[in-house]
Amino acid sequence: MARYLIIAASSDIGAATCDLLRSAGHVVITTARASGPDVDILLDASDFAAVERAFTEAGPIDGVACFAGSMVLKPAHLTSREQYDDVVAASLTTAFATVRAAGRHMRGGGSVVLVSSAAALAGLSNHDAIAAAKAGVVGLTLSAASSYAAQGLRINAVAPGLTQTKLTAALTATEGSRKVSEGMHAIGRLGTPEDVARGVVFLLDSANDWITGQVLGIDGGLSSLRPKVRG
Repeated sequence: MARYLIIAASSDIGAATCDLLRSAGHVVITTARASGPDVDILLDASDFAAVERAFTEAGPIDGVACFAGSMVLKPAHLTSREQYDDVVAASLTTAFATVRAAGRHMRGGGSVVLVSSAAALAGLSNHDAIAAAKAGVVGLTLSAASSYAAQGLRINAVAPGLTQTKLTAALTATEGSRKVSEGMHAIGRLGTPEDVARGVVFLLDSANDWITGQVLGIDGGLSSLRPKVRG
């Protein structure tokens, strides 16, 4: 039995990850910005000091996964500074705060899993801010994996394609938009929270302790096999 801290556990993928970990008999400590029936710690994950306090409150852990994020789908020239700052804070600063706290508190090693995006690995129109932030997560994963390897701390990330969650619901609100989105994925369907959660659980598992500095694409082929789609 292991102990895991799940940051932004109220997200659809975070909740699916919690379910998988608990079904395997692990202890899960959850955080979210708002209180709820399955929230152990209230947390603004972009606040460095608050994230450190969450690690302290969680106690000894074997791994942590951060699912915090947001989405703005606009080209750069239509993106305001406030929108840009919000995306970077939610998608990159939270990841950095998680790694920072893990480096300070997980002195005996363990696993950190971050969330990037297929948008960071493939050119998708109107994803400029989110692609920039999630590409930062890729760079953070690679650098931090090197920084903390001697500490026994593994740093990896998943990079999902379009996954059916509350955050992406507007992208597939009509049959036409859904078909276009499905057609961008070589496998021909959108992802589910469970698709991504299984990858996160794999990377958290101490049985896979020879894996670090990796970005696992869980994207139905979007980043490497997708058809050429304009729009």
